[in-house]
Amino acid sequence: MIELRVGGVPEHFNLPWHLAIEAGVPARTGVELTWRDYPDGSGAMAAALRAGELDAALLLTEGAVAGVANGGGFKIASLYTESSLIWGIHVPARSRLMTVADIRGARYAISRLGSGSHLMAFVHARSQAWPVDTIELVTVRNLAGAVNAFATDAADVFFWEKFMTKPLVDDGRFRRVGEFLAPWAAFVVCVADGVGAPQRVALRKLLAAVLGEAETLAARPDAPEVIGQRYSLVPSDVAEWLRATRWARHVGIELDDLVGVTAALTSLQLVPATFELKQALLP
Repeated sequence: MIELRVGGVPEHFNLPWHLAIEAGVPARTGVELTWRDYPDGSGAMAAALRAGELDAALLLTEGAVAGVANGGGFKIASLYTESSLIWGIHVPARSRLMTVADIRGARYAISRLGSGSHLMAFVHARSQAWPVDTIELVTVRNLAGAVNAFATDAADVFFWEKFMTKPLVDDGRFRRVGEFLAPWAAFVVCVADGVGAPQRVALRKLLAAVLGEAETLAARPDAPEVIGQRYSLVPSDVAEWLRATRWARHVGIELDDLVGVTAALTSLQLVPATFELKQALLP
């Protein structure tokens, strides 16, 4: 058996992994899998990959590219989703900020430097032609930290996946003033540099099986109810999310899949101009 330690956010995108684990798929592919949840997001997983605490992780694409370019320690092995992430743009329910235009110059809650919430704050600001050199960041670690930051008036705006934050909108703690669709695939699979060839082969086999679980899940008539129950989401919201979500159809990634995100991050000076995209991909 090949041992693999894999990390991901505890969100609905990663349910195929848990279904695979429950069905005994890792053992059937020759893998002894340890799954670790990282509610703090892509920045925390990038740090874990560098520290040798994880063999592989499911990172937001922008966080993965920025992480490889600024410190390395891991490579991108495959797409995990082909569809883009729908970011909700949130403010406290009682905030004076009412529209997207109002958040210019606001204090942005981010999970950590290098996280998707951090990078997306800059990408969105640039898309609005706002200055990015004066953006004020407030590190909150995770979604729970953002809830606290809003409650204590420590931050004004927070980017997070639309459907995971919808319960907070529904119960009156958050108000969503807009959405932002990142113009690239949402998640990629990253592998630590110290992972050897046998583990890489085993990971590819396991990932192929997980993507098969994802295809099966998406086709299930009761998928909205199954996902909603597991993640405390309203089934009708899950159905909307499923219509917009496409997991990868095969294991692997091409340079073209990362050109857009790399160009965006380079223009924001979040990736060095000297960075060569081919350095980001697992050989």
